[in-house]
Amino acid sequence: MGERLYEYTKITDLKDMLKKSGEKFGNKTAYQIKIEPNKYKYFSHKEVREMIDSLGTSLINIGLKDKRIAVIGENRYEWEIAYLSIVCGTGIVVPLDKSLPENELKNLIARSGVEAIFYTKKYQETLETIKKQGVGKLKHLISMDSTIHKDGIYSESELIEVGKELIKKGDRRFIDSKIDSEKMSIMLFTSGTTSKSKIVALSHKNICSNLMDIASILDVNENDVFLSFLPLHHVFECTVGFLFSLYKGAKTVFCDGMRHIQENLVEYHASIMASVPAIYERICKVIYKELDKKGKLEETLKLQEQYKNASMEEKKEVFKDIHEALGGNVKLFISGAAALDPGVEADYRKFGINLVQGYGLTETSPVVAVGSKKYYKTGSIGLPVPSVEVKLADVNKEGIGELLVKGPSVMLEYFENREETRKALTQDGWFYTGDLAKIDNEGYIFICGRKKSVIVLKNGKNIFPEEMENIINRIEGVNESFIFGKQVSSDKDDIKICAKIVYDRKTIENAYKVKTDDEIFKAISGKIKEINQALPHYKAIRGIILSEEPLIKTTTNKIKRQNNLELIMKEESKWNLKI
Repeated sequence: MGERLYEYTKITDLKDMLKKSGEKFGNKTAYQIKIEPNKYKYFSHKEVREMIDSLGTSLINIGLKDKRIAVIGENRYEWEIAYLSIVCGTGIVVPLDKSLPENELKNLIARSGVEAIFYTKKYQETLETIKKQGVGKLKHLISMDSTIHKDGIYSESELIEVGKELIKKGDRRFIDSKIDSEKMSIMLFTSGTTSKSKIVALSHKNICSNLMDIASILDVNENDVFLSFLPLHHVFECTVGFLFSLYKGAKTVFCDGMRHIQENLVEYHASIMASVPAIYERICKVIYKELDKKGKLEETLKLQEQYKNASMEEKKEVFKDIHEALGGNVKLFISGAAALDPGVEADYRKFGINLVQGYGLTETSPVVAVGSKKYYKTGSIGLPVPSVEVKLADVNKEGIGELLVKGPSVMLEYFENREETRKALTQDGWFYTGDLAKIDNEGYIFICGRKKSVIVLKNGKNIFPEEMENIINRIEGVNESFIFGKQVSSDKDDIKICAKIVYDRKTIENAYKVKTDDEIFKAISGKIKEINQALPHYKAIRGIILSEEPLIKTTTNKIKRQNNLELIMKEESKWNLKI
């Protein structure tokens, strides 16, 4: 367990969190919402809590007490108000993935038994169809965009106004409702196909223990500005971005999209962002490209070496231009949901930007471990958060074993799935993460890869795809890569390591002065040969597939390994795997 570094407010549930943080930070801005370029709307923490109370009161008034209610849509404050109005006194919240196609959405609505759903206009037609078809228990549609109750569809904003009036008349059903902090209040679907995805049952206690742990490790306060980018249905953004920001009395702003991250950091002077490695890697590449364009790259590399042992504050002053390019106010970048290239991590710290790597799962609410200002090692996910214990199971000769987690943030169960719950959770509360890790003698955790993704070679050696992909992704012009094993003889254990490489044609053409597909293949395979020379013989990449099509990923940019492998095998005849 890690050490608590900062004071934090003790909370029993999310309703208690809203009450205590609201009393402390009521007049501070909770949301800055862009209406149009250079025009914004602001909501204070006090106003946000009033909206939650009003909406919750209306939901109970239309018969949704103790019901399951879904939320789907783009990141926006209405999504967050809806979530809290459900979970803080109405019923059980079911956040849904905004990227789901209609058939999968229908499946999840039926499986979760939701009776109402909050949604943005993008889903209007789909949800009207699903409701007409009588899918599951769905009765009520609540639009985040409409302003009036029309054609049997409720308006979120109108429900808030109705709730205000009900409260004025003395309706305290929502305000006075009691929370059972140990009961299932949140239903989250794991990623994967809907038929196979499990439903993670979380409680207020799970989430609140995680909020208190994060607050005691990370230096965050009411003057910080969170840039919300990752999808809110994902527990990483939900806990670390949305709920943590409200708990600390900070301000939340919403990103305009992946291409706008850098300009939004500048526009809002954002100080904190939780995101995935691909985003930090992209920003890092842009920084170096700009330095090269301006002829400042060589000078910067010398300065990095000169100030490598300086404090973060000194580095920030030396690399002021880079900080200004990111808004001048960045205090903390948190990377999670996938492995971050240690080289990229080190680059940010060389510039005086505090980038920490965290690790968690939906089943752990989510944060298990995270680096901090005081406790930090490049390549590590840091120390376990204060309430969590970790250990390794089935440790091999290299000290690698499956990471097990125990603590108050570990889920209640996989909902209505005893078999999967029994496999994942021991009777004394240890959760099997499915991730392989090493723990050094100071307690720092190093994730090696997913247990089910490891490629075992004929000689018994283990290949961790994520580690190899990080190396390939450093090649100029490579956007992403996917390592897989290919059987090369009738012996099923006779496997060679291959890579599917997604490249950017323009960058490759400019960097290597090539034009044709053959020339591009030769240029990239040449780079792979260079990598092979630096790797142990058994790790060498024996074949490559080149593509300009992005890999299949989840909404948080995690590679869907099985889906990508199936696609590769399906199109095997098209590929030339020799290098």
